[in-house]
Amino acid sequence: MTRRAVVLFNLGGPDRLEAVRPFLFNLFNDPAIIGLPQPLRYLLAQLLSARRTPTAMDIYEKIGGGSPLLANTRAQAEALQALLGGDTRVFIAMRYWHPMAQETAAAVKAFGAEQVILLPLYPQFSTTTTASSHRDWMRAARDVGLEMPTSTVCCYPTARGFVAALAELIRPSLAEARKAGRPRILFSAHGLPKKIVRGGDPYQWQVEQTAAAVMQELGATDLDWLVCYQSRVGPLEWISPYTDAEIDRAGRDRVPVVLVPVSFVSEHSETLVELDIEYRERAEHNGVPLYMRVPTVAAHAAFIAHLADLVRMASATPSGTRRADGGGRLCPSTWVRCFATP
Repeated sequence: MTRRAVVLFNLGGPDRLEAVRPFLFNLFNDPAIIGLPQPLRYLLAQLLSARRTPTAMDIYEKIGGGSPLLANTRAQAEALQALLGGDTRVFIAMRYWHPMAQETAAAVKAFGAEQVILLPLYPQFSTTTTASSHRDWMRAARDVGLEMPTSTVCCYPTARGFVAALAELIRPSLAEARKAGRPRILFSAHGLPKKIVRGGDPYQWQVEQTAAAVMQELGATDLDWLVCYQSRVGPLEWISPYTDAEIDRAGRDRVPVVLVPVSFVSEHSETLVELDIEYRERAEHNGVPLYMRVPTVAAHAAFIAHLADLVRMASATPSGTRRADGGGRLCPSTWVRCFATP
């Protein structure tokens, strides 16, 4: 059998408070996040990371002094490894903190892989996530001399297993929320500056496709729902509506809220602090009758099973083929920054 390496892409997070500033520097120094040329980007990244560190440290102190993202991603990797078995080994490559692409590429080379499958834990494609991680990986692979057939999964916003897992996790919260009135489901995704979407990034379109697919899976035609966006920072205009504003509106309307993290597949600071603490307090302060936060899909059996299917399909494609949801291009041609093959 072919020795196959599956590399899970994720953003990463600081594992201790001392790592917060270098983590933020790595984030802001990414050209996919700040498009300035060097050395301007380096200088701005130093400035922004210094300014943001105290606030970020307060956030991580609320969840034990570090991000749980790596532990959660390892649980997903172990579950996927158990399904794939054989001569497949699952690795993790984080974009902004360890294990980063360079060290993972070296580990894949030491493993003696004959084929590499790059699998992002970003269900919806964005130039700021999947494309950035892919570019970082290709650079790292060249640096360590890792030359072998490599296939990339582009995205899976409407994948059956992902959608089914989300719907199953929503149902208990929805049933509880119905006791307080007609619920409003808020599908909350990480935001992006509008200029990135205007430039042809398909992320917002794909998030909307995920939400629509989940609603179809739920089969409840009487529900009030919408997609909204969280975690905006800085002076740029971001895609909307904003999650915090929608929580305020739900308070004015006196409707219970079921909040679904639709672009995150693991628990981390933006779910455990922003959603569970800050937005919950906001909901209570603004008179929302009931606030229910749905868990991320994490290592849900249906989600992991579909990831395994994506690996199997990608294994059968020619080197370099980028697959959207296991097939060809998913996005309409309007979204020119999609990097899946037509």
